[in-house]
Amino acid sequence: MRVTDVMRIAVRCNPFGLACLRVSVLSMTGKLTISEWMIMKHASFTILAVLLLSVNCPKSEDSVFKVIVLGAGGGLDESNLSCYLISPANENRFVAMDAGSILSGIKKAERAGSFADVRDTELQGKSLTRFLMSRGIKAYLISHAHFDHTSGMIINSPDDGSKTIIGLQNTIDDLRDHVFNGRSWINFSNEGVAPINRYNLIRAVPGKPMPITDTSFQVTAFQLSHSNRGSTAFLLETDRQFVLYFGDTGPDQIEKSTSMQQVWNAIAPIIRENRLRGIFLEISYPDGRPDNQLNSHLTPKWFMTEMRNLAQTVDPKNPGRSLARLRIVVTHIKPSLEQGIDPREIVERQLRSQNDLNLRLEFAEQGKRINL
Repeated sequence: MRVTDVMRIAVRCNPFGLACLRVSVLSMTGKLTISEWMIMKHASFTILAVLLLSVNCPKSEDSVFKVIVLGAGGGLDESNLSCYLISPANENRFVAMDAGSILSGIKKAERAGSFADVRDTELQGKSLTRFLMSRGIKAYLISHAHFDHTSGMIINSPDDGSKTIIGLQNTIDDLRDHVFNGRSWINFSNEGVAPINRYNLIRAVPGKPMPITDTSFQVTAFQLSHSNRGSTAFLLETDRQFVLYFGDTGPDQIEKSTSMQQVWNAIAPIIRENRLRGIFLEISYPDGRPDNQLNSHLTPKWFMTEMRNLAQTVDPKNPGRSLARLRIVVTHIKPSLEQGIDPREIVERQLRSQNDLNLRLEFAEQGKRINL
């Protein structure tokens, strides 16, 4: 009996985009020839390769964006600081949302298989890291100039490719005046003293969409309240689909600000039209830290306060259901130096217990890929 009569291979995709493999042996009578055995052996290796690729690089049939987490933490661990690569699902032209850890994150993501769909023709004989640094990452969106959001970009700048750096005026001015100034660091920018012109500094206008060069993205920046220089939320759009990324921010009530509410007002229509694929929002500390020691950050309590404000903005008549199943990726959890204390575990437990809006909560993890 021929091999084609012996085996039927069906590869199916589940709702989360993971490939499932089913091999059904229909019948087997007689002996296989050597050539048939070799064909079956080759087919088994092919099936295994497809399965491994599917597990390492999960896709969803309707994914619009892919996000590779190069850094998820909010401090202390310098190898795991805020940096998220985003691109359209079918491309490998990335934009970095903040740039705290780059090289360490690329290596961890590569080991996890999160870049498995980068083709050899794109690499052109170069390493994945070289490809990403020279051509794959097209721009940096920098929420603010604090080092946990910029140090990877700064340290890697001598070996980086030409890129655009986009931020609000305070952020760009701080990078020009206090980082790329020829004293703290070589001036790799296109402004200031003795510029090398590797980085093109672009000042975004709050609330005004702008294209990101050499990508299919448009981005809109929003001012946030954080320290005395502020921070930024970036709303990215391609094909009328959106992702919202927050840098550091405090809650409006404590900050005596309307910054978060202004963002909610802007994205409420997008949520009503089911065009917001996800929100990346920080929680830096577990509940229990005094409000006057939050340093313009969120806790689970204040996170949910802001989520309820968003729900009320989206649907004042039925806020309890207006955000049901909206994907929220929690970022920037600060580690602890205390033995036996895991702030991530505490934050996750506290947040899930307060999730009365049925949010689809996820927690950013370095090296992992998120399909939106």
